[in-house]
Amino acid sequence: MNDHDLRDLARDAGIAVEWRDVNGRDHEVGPAPMRAILAALGLPAGSEAEIRDSRARLHESRRGLPPLCTALVGETVLLGLPGEPDYRLRMESGEVREGRAAQRDGLCTLPAVAEPGYHRLEIAGHRTILAVCPRRGHAVAPGARPWGLALQLYSPRRTGDAGIGDFTGLAQLAASAARRGADAIAISPVHAQFSADPHRFSPYSPSSRLFLNVLHADPACLGAEALRAALATTGQAEEFARLEALDLVDWPAAARLRLSLFRAIFDDFAGDPAFDRFREEGGEALESHARFEALHAHLYGRDPALWHWKDWPEEYRRPQAPGVEAFAAAHPREVAFHAFLQWIADRGLGGAQAAFLEAGAGIGLIADLAVGTDGGGSHGWSRQDQILSGVGVGAPPDIFSPLGQSWGISAFSPRGLRDNGYAAFLEMLRAAMRHAGGVRIDHAMGLARLWLVPQGQDATEGAYLHFPVDDMMRLVALESARHRSIVVGEDLGTLPDGFLERLDANGVMGLRVLYFEQEKDRSFKPPAAWSPGAVAVTTTHDLPTVAGWWRGRDIDWRVQLGLLGEGADGTPQREERAGDRVRLWDAMRASGAAEGPMPGEDEGAEVATAAARHVASAACALALLPLEDALALDEAPNLPGTTGAHPNWQRRLPGEAATLLDGHDTAARLDAFARAR
Repeated sequence: MNDHDLRDLARDAGIAVEWRDVNGRDHEVGPAPMRAILAALGLPAGSEAEIRDSRARLHESRRGLPPLCTALVGETVLLGLPGEPDYRLRMESGEVREGRAAQRDGLCTLPAVAEPGYHRLEIAGHRTILAVCPRRGHAVAPGARPWGLALQLYSPRRTGDAGIGDFTGLAQLAASAARRGADAIAISPVHAQFSADPHRFSPYSPSSRLFLNVLHADPACLGAEALRAALATTGQAEEFARLEALDLVDWPAAARLRLSLFRAIFDDFAGDPAFDRFREEGGEALESHARFEALHAHLYGRDPALWHWKDWPEEYRRPQAPGVEAFAAAHPREVAFHAFLQWIADRGLGGAQAAFLEAGAGIGLIADLAVGTDGGGSHGWSRQDQILSGVGVGAPPDIFSPLGQSWGISAFSPRGLRDNGYAAFLEMLRAAMRHAGGVRIDHAMGLARLWLVPQGQDATEGAYLHFPVDDMMRLVALESARHRSIVVGEDLGTLPDGFLERLDANGVMGLRVLYFEQEKDRSFKPPAAWSPGAVAVTTTHDLPTVAGWWRGRDIDWRVQLGLLGEGADGTPQREERAGDRVRLWDAMRASGAAEGPMPGEDEGAEVATAAARHVASAACALALLPLEDALALDEAPNLPGTTGAHPNWQRRLPGEAATLLDGHDTAARLDAFARAR
């Protein structure tokens, strides 16, 4: 087989056939990863004939206009059509504009449109949606310098939460934060998980990014009396109290308890017009998710080999299949139960956002949008033509992960998105912004390219797949403006050339993390030199807390779990950290955030306060303080590269959500953070 033809097809489909590592070395992608990614794009390339057919199909799909085209407000509209055809543009307002297109540099052009929105265009026998987008999305008001907190939603405690932080606890904590002047709270992802498999609880590997994790709904969602009745019916009062007292979330046990309580509550539920409206407005997407949850429980519960929908009997493998319709008709109450769970979760999240805004917050909640979903979940099942299958998202080898990373999650198909008018991408953005004043896009580089790894292969056997970044960034800006939702792009890692500048030009705020704001000589940058258009943070969920970093707790964990290599005791890392401690303390003294001699390794609370002041004084448009640093805790929520060996996504915080910020030291640290803004 001619590898030259394979490489040409791969390039044409958006696959980078060469890539450059963090050390500047160039690598060629082998034939196997190219074929796997092409197959995931619906372009098989296992033979010369398949390559010819796939190239022809790819070229044919690009003729004419796609179902959605983007343009910028006030700029000439460019379309890939020949000639100077007549056109008819129906605006969202109902106004109709007609005229004749012009030709410029081989492209068909239409006059600029000043009104942002999704307008309907008819031209040369084609019909498309013309999405006219602002160049930049909704932004923090110039000169406002707001601040906020960041938290893992499961972690705050609340009497009555049954062992998992919930939306009621979030509302209580948010009101407390607003009284102290906070304008924003960035929360961990609250995407839907697998009700039938409570052992899967990573917030970054969800079942669907369209719906919510129902385990964050308040057990007293329909009132205290309904909860008391459910506890009496299930006999779970003792288990309820046991789970609430734990220092780590016992996800499987807590999930089983909550779902049993919710089922008892649903069994006594007499109905509500608000639920009926919610289900009607949720339409096909909600119905498909509810059916998936019911089917997954039915099939996986009967046979553990049927966890993934691809292993289900053929009649259940597509949402529109007759078998799915028959199952839903035979089990209407079960499907309704899962729609009910989404309703109570949606009410809870919406209530938390409303409580925060009513308490005076200027932005509100910042939702976290995971980079992908588990391919075996509801999203992959219901949007099969827009989500890649057979390849997973990861990262190429770098300094921190010499063998690369494979995260085992699926991502959108750029070809599928284009061919379907970006429908799945838009509904995901709208779901994230529904009850939020902002959204954080995890691994924002995925708007431009993703490192994809064929299933069963090492992360080194992958390749970059490029995405239609202009269209996607424009649509982000349009949805941001329509929802009045700021956008934060997690831009840590190996970035495409010019990507930071592209984010800034589109009004997407990158992240500036204390530990990474260093010059080439490892000295720390003064906060006044941090990026004005970014978000300043002390740390993230994947990095050590300030107190933990100061102590070297992250190094301790890596030595203990053998993550530094066989026999490594962490000596080089501790020596490097010792130097960084000196450099950081010097930088914080220079910024006025700290004074006096450098604290000892066990004096992390003092360092956490200085770091809070330092980061808050940054030139960035927004500053966020993770709750772990507000409380000066040692342990981080997550240790990348581990699963069961480290308690990822399980640690609970000390104290009640409503009063967590009132402790003397915590309140003083928050006040210092606020004053430094």
